[in-house]
Amino acid sequence: MATSIKLDDELKNRVQRLAGVRQRSPHWLMREAIAQYVEREEKRESFRQEALASWQHYQETGLHLTFEEADSWLAKLEAGEETELPKCHE
Repeated sequence: MATSIKLDDELKNRVQRLAGVRQRSPHWLMREAIAQYVEREEKRESFRQEALASWQHYQETGLHLTFEEADSWLAKLEAGEETELPKCHE
């Protein structure tokens, strides 16, 4: 699929300069930039959807962990301890 993109002269020159420094074509550089952007935005959207689903679940059940419980669990993981996720409660 061929797609055209219009860049102003300043951005076009910046892309060409960077492509030269990286020893890549401007086409490669733009494809890479778009691929990285799309991947990042897909991850961001996935995170947002998970957060919305978690909020909906909390509203329906009231189950949760306190900040202190979650922080303590994460500190143990960071210290290399094998520990299970605390049970959610109301």
